[in-house]
Amino acid sequence: MTEYYDALETRNPEERETALMATLPEQVALAQGKAPGFGKILAGIDAAGVTDRAALAKLPVTRKSDLLALQQTDPPFGGLTATATGALRRVFLSPGPIAEPQGQGKDWFRMGRAIFAAGFRAGDMIQNCFSYHFTPAGAMFEDAARAVGCTVFPAGVGQTDLQIQAIAQFRPDGYAGTPDFLKIILDKADAAGTDVSSIKRACVGGGALFPAMRDGYAARGIHVRQTYGTADCGLIAYESEAMEGMILDEQIILEIVRPGTGDPVADGEVGEVLITLINPDYPLIRFATGDLSAIMAGTSPCGRTGARIKGWMGRADQTAKIRGMFVHPGQVDRVVKSVSGLIRARLVIDHKDSRDTAVLRCEAEDAGSVLADRIASAFTNECKVRATIEFVNPGDLPNDGKIIDDIRKYD
Repeated sequence: MTEYYDALETRNPEERETALMATLPEQVALAQGKAPGFGKILAGIDAAGVTDRAALAKLPVTRKSDLLALQQTDPPFGGLTATATGALRRVFLSPGPIAEPQGQGKDWFRMGRAIFAAGFRAGDMIQNCFSYHFTPAGAMFEDAARAVGCTVFPAGVGQTDLQIQAIAQFRPDGYAGTPDFLKIILDKADAAGTDVSSIKRACVGGGALFPAMRDGYAARGIHVRQTYGTADCGLIAYESEAMEGMILDEQIILEIVRPGTGDPVADGEVGEVLITLINPDYPLIRFATGDLSAIMAGTSPCGRTGARIKGWMGRADQTAKIRGMFVHPGQVDRVVKSVSGLIRARLVIDHKDSRDTAVLRCEAEDAGSVLADRIASAFTNECKVRATIEFVNPGDLPNDGKIIDDIRKYD
């Protein structure tokens, strides 16, 4: 029999919708009254009248792409938090740079539901390979594991040899991290002849889990489940044992809208993910993530009754995620401006041999290894991921407005 994280997961869908809509007026009022930025964005709106999806759809959209400017004008959070910075548990600074808050509540990002659905239970040990520095992913999964009752080894990213050593010593039951890093660990352990067979399940996020990669893990007896979340919203959706789409978290109101607008699309149509977050510290109202997805019909065979989406289906803008880190067009532009002799650049992202690849194609005055090293260093410092530098002749890059060209295939 399927186990559930709590009784919320199996509620009658109408009961869930009624409960979510009942929270809307108070969330809008909270945002207006305690978050000065939202006070301006939602000025003149009668919070008491926002009681259904039709009313919600009339409210202004706040875009993730707006956060940088808002936060520069009103640091640190653009006036969008309802809790004073000094009363928060943690603060983060993700690439952009974008500041994100974390309040005091237990499992504040609500990832425990996803960890549980991935098969982890009290007494299990998780090797947490999400970053613990600057960005919130490490803390998200640490708190989630503790909410479920798991022991955590805070491994962080990189240091593959030490990751393998830790698995051999601690014998963790599972892994949390990006989908591709687990393969790097396993392949290197195989080459070294190290036994890492204690890893039987994984909860992954921060990148696409391609079918071939999932099949490879399954062949090793590792059951992998995906999460979809953001640093701003926490958990948005998660995969269950049914592996048919991703089930929405219980504390969000999701809309799928036509990209660049706030207009909801028909169920099944691909559009941009908008989130209204039921959260007393960070009451995001109609927050456009920039991600693409689509609502699926029906409910999951696992017995959870929440609405489902098809998962992450790419970006509505040129922003891309590489090995768990967002890279923005503005960051590539800053690299170009920071390196003397670099004229133009275009970042091409692909997925080969179960790993994201990034190639920065550059037009330069005097191409050579010295300049390539300077560009590579500037790119890593700015974007927090590495890219291969490839020179082209001046004028060869397409004149199509693209700074980031993501050619990965998700089907």
